[in-house]
Amino acid sequence: MKKAILATKIGMTQIFNENGVLTPVTVLQAGPCAVTQVKTVDNDGYAAVQVGFGDIRETLVNKPQKGHFAKAGVANKRFLKEFRFENAADYTVGQEIKADIFTAGDKIDATGTSKGKGFQGAIKRHGLSRGPMGHGSKFHRHAGSNGAATTPGRVFKGKHMPGHMGNVKVTVQNLEVVKIDVENNLILVKGAVPGPKKAMIMLKETVKSGK
Repeated sequence: MKKAILATKIGMTQIFNENGVLTPVTVLQAGPCAVTQVKTVDNDGYAAVQVGFGDIRETLVNKPQKGHFAKAGVANKRFLKEFRFENAADYTVGQEIKADIFTAGDKIDATGTSKGKGFQGAIKRHGLSRGPMGHGSKFHRHAGSNGAATTPGRVFKGKHMPGHMGNVKVTVQNLEVVKIDVENNLILVKGAVPGPKKAMIMLKETVKSGK
């Protein structure tokens, strides 16, 4: 991996290109991310770059974190993340990673936490079909049969059932960067990105490009 950055989701909008073609985009506030630590094979057993994103008040940071940020010479950060860059040795502590690490046309993977939807039925959660909605029907939005009685005498693992929906880590792969606003540190990505507004999103170069 050579390119990655942390961002917050601002929302969705649409833009037009020079030919008048409309493109739905997600607007992301990408960086600036400060390098808080550079890990090496000699000291840590692997090479990586730790970055911090999002300034927060000093009262929200514990004492070990304060010392960590002070040693790096950066402001207190809300999020910390490691990226195993191939060129990790080229980064220095205190360096900033900005939105211009990507360019328009790049293919990226976006990782975030999906919206939590609480406890949901099998129709909403898994897209199962409902039963007849007439008054005589006793089967409307139930999940249906769970399995046979004597054989196998149990419910198979993976059975689509009601339960907690959302609030899980989701990665959307092979998204296209439509536009970069370097001055305002904005990245416009074609299509939807997981998570609600203000959610933290990790952007990195895609692993499936050209396949």
